[in-house]
Amino acid sequence: MDDPILTIEEREAINGGRWFSSLSPSLRHDILRCAFVKRFKDGELIAARGDPPEQWIACAKGAVRVSSTAVSGKQVTLTYVEPGIWFGDVAMFDGDRRTHDAYAHGDSTILCVARADFQKILANHVELYEALMRLQARRIRQLFGLVEDLNTLPLRARLAKHSSLIGPGACASAWAPKIPAAALDASAPGTLRSSTRHWLP
Repeated sequence: MDDPILTIEEREAINGGRWFSSLSPSLRHDILRCAFVKRFKDGELIAARGDPPEQWIACAKGAVRVSSTAVSGKQVTLTYVEPGIWFGDVAMFDGDRRTHDAYAHGDSTILCVARADFQKILANHVELYEALMRLQARRIRQLFGLVEDLNTLPLRARLAKHSSLIGPGACASAWAPKIPAAALDASAPGTLRSSTRHWLP
């Protein structure tokens, strides 16, 4: 059975997230008051593509691997969500079903806010609307940057840029977690494993 309480380290990861820590104390309090804890073993499914949007989620320990399935049936990793980062807020707003699969990467702990509670928090804290808008704006900027890189940089330059995000001292941003080195050849935009191995040491 899930332990309903975050450990000290897990709570520190949530409170230390750059986006979450920028919220007012009263808003952070209400979010944590409504949240509940779930724990998953490595590889366990957290959310499946097509699931209804029932929860707003934050990673508190381990990581969440977000993936999609190619036409061939092969699973493709898109990114890893690290501790302190929240996700799933888009589905909370538009009500559409989940667009990707999410799996635990290592033994992982997530913090969840039910959709009904999410709506209540929004009603009581207009601040959250603005905070989520800023978060989405940053994600859109990053998306445009990735598309630009895909269309303007050669493969080797794209890999070098990705490597700078996963090397020593690299920090996960509030909206785009750093990508573990093991996933580099699968996550670099527009690349294939066989192509990236040609350039990796």
